[in-house]
Formats: sequence, C-alpha cells, structure tokens
Amino acid sequence: MKYLIVGLGNIGEEYENTRHNIGFWILDALARASNISFSEKRYGATAEMKFAGRTFILLKPNTFMNLSGRSVQYWMQKEKIELDKVLILVDDLALPLGKIRIRLKGGDAGHNGLKSIHQILGTQDYVRLRFGIGSDFPRGRQVDYVLGRWSAEEEDIVNSKMELCIEMIKAFATTEIGQVMTKYNRN
Repeated sequence: MKYLIVGLGNIGEEYENTRHNIGFWILDALARASNISFSEKRYGATAEMKFAGRTFILLKPNTFMNLSGRSVQYWMQKEKIELDKVLILVDDLALPLGKIRIRLKGGDAGHNGLKSIHQILGTQDYVRLRFGIGSDFPRGRQVDYVLGRWSAEEEDIVNSKMELCIEMIKAFATTEIGQVMTKYNRN
C-alpha cells in the first residue's frame, strides 16, 4: 500500500527555516529519523520509506507554494495513489505555535498551497496535518510573518514537536483516521 506524504513549503535559501516551510521541516525530520534522503525529481524532491508493510512517498514540491497542486496531482498519478492515502503537512496561523491537529478535510483558510491543491484536485476532501505557527503579527503583516524565520525560542518549540509529527504520519497510514484524530487532537 502506498501513501503520499506532502510537506508544503517554498524552495530556495531565502525560504529555509521560515514558518511557511514547516511541511518541509517535518519531512526532513522524518527522513533523518528513517535514514533516507531526498532526490530532486519532476515537480519536487522525493524520498521513499517503508513502515509496517507500507510505502511512503515523501514529497517536497518544487513548484512554490502557490502551485503545490500541480506537484501533488503529478505524484498521485505517477505513483497511483488514491486521495484517501494522501496527507498534506501545512502551517496554520489559526493554531497557537506548536499545536498540531489532523483533519479529514476542510477549507483552505487563505493558505495558497491548499488553494492550489483544491483548484487542481477539485476537492478539499483530503487529510491534512496542521502545524500551528501562531499569529503574533501586526494587522496587514501576515505575509511577512509566514515568510519570516523562526526565533531561537520558536525553533526549540518546533523541534520539540517533530517526534510527535512523525508518530502522527505513521498513524495516518496504519490506523483508521477517526481513531487518529481522536488520539492526537485532544492534546
């Protein structure tokens, strides 16, 4: 059984360690923990890992956030992965820093990566792991905030949540989604 795990982010040095790239950050942590590495391919950097008899295709789109849907669609088709086996890792302004939620479906809440996926796939019915980045910015400064780098204190909080994110990704592929949501969303 194959699963596509997509970490949303932007490519390029200027975007490394920014709040908007939390999807890349989580996949990098998973790759390190699994002793695998990414290779540049069409529409993104990918890595493959095995867990509990399942194959995970990890994808960091290289299309920039606003065109993430192209990459997701391409890799779903290439690997013949159904929508219910896709997990999108995304930053979320509506959640406090370090708060993590897994959701079966939902709107894009103004997130350009999720908007692109919705436009290309024609649905919002896919599972997403939402990583809270907080909303500590002045009115009208949202773009600067999401594209801003983590402070040292924030980075410590984010790093402390990586093991939990990895656990949730593995649970997504091995446990019924309702049970995953019940277990992880109550904390």
